[in-house]
Amino acid sequence: MKVSLIQMAYRGSKEKMVAQSVAKIAGLAKEGSGLIVLQELHQGEYFCQSEDTRFFEYAKDFKEDLAFWAEVSREHNVVLVTSLFEMRAPGLYHNTAVVFDCGAIAGKYRKMHIPDDPGFYEKFYFTPGDLGFEPIDTSVGRLGVLVCWDQWFPEAARIMALKGAEILIYPTAIGWFDSDEESEKARQLDAWVTVQRGHAIANGVPLISANRCGFEADSSGVMDGIRFWGNSFICGAQGEFLARAGEEEESLSVELDLNRSKEVRDIWPFMRDRRVEYYGCLEKIYCDE
Repeated sequence: MKVSLIQMAYRGSKEKMVAQSVAKIAGLAKEGSGLIVLQELHQGEYFCQSEDTRFFEYAKDFKEDLAFWAEVSREHNVVLVTSLFEMRAPGLYHNTAVVFDCGAIAGKYRKMHIPDDPGFYEKFYFTPGDLGFEPIDTSVGRLGVLVCWDQWFPEAARIMALKGAEILIYPTAIGWFDSDEESEKARQLDAWVTVQRGHAIANGVPLISANRCGFEADSSGVMDGIRFWGNSFICGAQGEFLARAGEEEESLSVELDLNRSKEVRDIWPFMRDRRVEYYGCLEKIYCDE
């Protein structure tokens, strides 16, 4: 099975982002990709750098966006992983990944872990997801779709794998501040790549991570802006890189053999050796009692 991801920079408007995304999807589908993954909030800029109620307007077209991307998926006969701003009700919004399978909605995942850090004020915009960690069945396999900040939580990846996810998928938006020291930038990027490769290894499944790239200024002027570091990648069930992007726009495609996961799990039987009867502490915030 051929799988792809698209790493893009913000182009100044939703119209331009959508047009370029569709053109790239068409090209990848023509080359034989059956699964295509887009980055987090791919229709526009990363607006969470500041807290501004005007950005809630971006979510009002959620239903129209669903219809649009469903048609793109149908036209190009692909499974398409999107990342959309969902208005569930007035004053109630989610950061939602929607998976389309050749025109049909196969399922959706509402981002569970929501950050609140300088330049990443997502708690202002997004209500934590309430759908849990449920894999999405598609014509190309069972997908464990998570979003960005979820990348740092091994529990999320593990639950997806325990429920049969055959691929872990992370649309994401992460980058540096230009004021960061070069050594700190290197540590952050290395940590981000390493923790995700660890999820692939610990669960014996391939992983797709699609990040933004390019510099985006903070429209409020409060923050200095974020330079999204790209470095999207696809790795195998032992964490091996199958494809990795740089810091510029790029699309990646690889052939994935999902049978490889069984081979890896047969020689590294982590599932077999789990001591579930002793993991009760994981249900607590901190095990001090």
